Amino acid sequence: MKVEHILTVKGSDVYCVSPTSTVAEAVDLLGEKNVGAVIAKDENGRVAGILSERDVVRAIRTRGVSALNDKVETCMTANPFTCSLEATVNDVMTEMTEKRIRHMPVVRDGALVGLVSIGDVVKRKIQETEEEAAALKEYIAT
Repeated sequence: MKVEHILTVKGSDVYCVSPTSTVAEAVDLLGEKNVGAVIAKDENGRVAGILSERDVVRAIRTRGVSALNDKVETCMTANPFTCSLEATVNDVMTEMTEKRIRHMPVVRDGALVGLVSIGDVVKRKIQETEEEAAALKEYIAT
């Protein structure tokens, strides 16, 4: 199964900010949209970084509440790991686990086309396993 299937089911909406937005603006978007990460896109619309809830917590721990006034680029993960639409669910799951990341931008020809979370990947993997089990039960029964 490929990442493209996940985006077909969940949609390809991605919430974005500028690297020069304030962390407070990004936090507002995270809360408003009830998501765990936003993408920072540069002036050309390319992925410059990703800002997750973890990044915000680390910034506040280090610099205190004043970190909310900092620019996103000061605490985002620059040049995040990305995947393509053709990447397999297994490959993405492995990379997310090994690199300890929970969100991965999906790009095509350098342009952002979606975002998958570890939850999306695990949900798809569970569905895949259930479908295989049902097929095996059907095979055994016939």
